[in-house]
Amino acid sequence: MKKNIVNIIIAVFVIVCCILAYFYFTQEKFHKKINPIFSLEEYPKVDASLATQPLATAFIKKFTGEENIDKNRLNYTNTHPGYIKLINNEVDLILVTEPSEEELALAKEKNVELEIIPVVKEGFVFYVNGENPIQNLTLEQVQKIYTGEITKWSEVGGSNEKIRAYQRPKNSGSQTGMLSLVMRNLKLMTPPTENIVSSMEEIINLVSSYDNGINSIGYSYYYYATTMFQDIDANIANRINLIGINGVKPTYNTIQDGTYPLQTAYYIVIRKNEPSDSKVRKLVNAMLSTTGQNIAKEAGYIAIK
Repeated sequence: MKKNIVNIIIAVFVIVCCILAYFYFTQEKFHKKINPIFSLEEYPKVDASLATQPLATAFIKKFTGEENIDKNRLNYTNTHPGYIKLINNEVDLILVTEPSEEELALAKEKNVELEIIPVVKEGFVFYVNGENPIQNLTLEQVQKIYTGEITKWSEVGGSNEKIRAYQRPKNSGSQTGMLSLVMRNLKLMTPPTENIVSSMEEIINLVSSYDNGINSIGYSYYYYATTMFQDIDANIANRINLIGINGVKPTYNTIQDGTYPLQTAYYIVIRKNEPSDSKVRKLVNAMLSTTGQNIAKEAGYIAIK
C-alpha cells in the first residue's frame, strides 16, 4: 500500500514537472527567439500616442532583435503631433487612437488618404474616486452628465454632491474617443477652464485625490488607466475605480469578448499610397501576424485576433 502511494506521488510530481517545463520553455522560446526581420537602419519611422508607446517599443525591439535602442528612436510625440507628422511625410507609420475631424480635414487638405487598421482591442473607460460609492452608470447617464443635464451624484444613486466632470483638450486621443464613442451626435458641454486637463496622468491624479477628487469623474483608455498607470504610480492607480457601463465592468476579458459596450481599438495608420512591397507594409503585416499579436499580448494589450 505504501509503495503504491509513493509511486502515485512520484507520477504526479513527474506530470507537474513536465507541464511546468512545457510552459517555461515555450514561453522562453517566444520571448527570446523571434527572428529579426529588420535591421535598425531599415526599420520604418514610427510615432505613437502615449498609450501605445510601450507597444511601439515592444515591436521595434522584437522585430529588430535589439534591446538597446537609441532614445531618439523612441522619442514619440503623442496622438495629434503623430498625425501631423504622418500627413507631412515625416514618419512612415503611427500607432494611435482614431483620427479627429480636424486631423481628417488636415489630411484632405494635404491630399493625403489615410489607411487606418486596428492592431489591438481597447475599451474607453470612465473612473471615479475609490471613495465614491457609484459602481455603474448607464451610457445615457454618462451622456447626460457630460451634456450638463445631470449635475449631482444623487441623480444617479450617489451622494448629494455636485459632479465635477473633467474633460481632455481638443484633438487629444481621449477627447476624440469621448466625442465619437460616447457623445456621438450629442453636444458636449463647455466646461470651466479648470476642468480641462492636459494629460491622462493629471486627470487620474485629480480624480484619485483625497481632497476634492471624491466628487469627480474622468475618462481614459483601459490600458493606460490600468496596466500603464500601475507602472507610473500603483498607489494612485489603486485609488480610482473603473465604473461599469450598462452593468458591464471594463476588464481584459469583457473588452476581449466584446461585452463591454464602449469598444474601440488602437490603430496602425499609414498613408494609403504606401507601395505593397514597401518596408512599411512589411511592418504592418508583421504587427498583425500571430507573432506580432503575441508581442502585443506580452506587452499587456488585448490582441485584435
